[in-house]
Amino acid sequence: MSDKARRLFEARDLNGDGLLTREEVIVALRTKGPSLAATGVLPSWGVQDADASSALFDAADQNGDAALTFEEFTAVVDRRFGWS
Repeated sequence: MSDKARRLFEARDLNGDGLLTREEVIVALRTKGPSLAATGVLPSWGVQDADASSALFDAADQNGDAALTFEEFTAVVDRRFGWS
């Protein structure tokens, strides 16, 4: 697990419950995505629209419970962004 994935997860966990909902992923992308890209936490090409964020969520939600754990999130973003 990468430190960048941890920082990205925490930035998207808007209510601080240790899980990401689809809405948190989409809202955080819109509100925090540009600043995360500017500071190098997120690749600039990783700031995408709501549909792309929703697709990322679906790919990561391995157990289909509509919430992402840190482990589920990390498995996808580390691979997608080349952080592992």
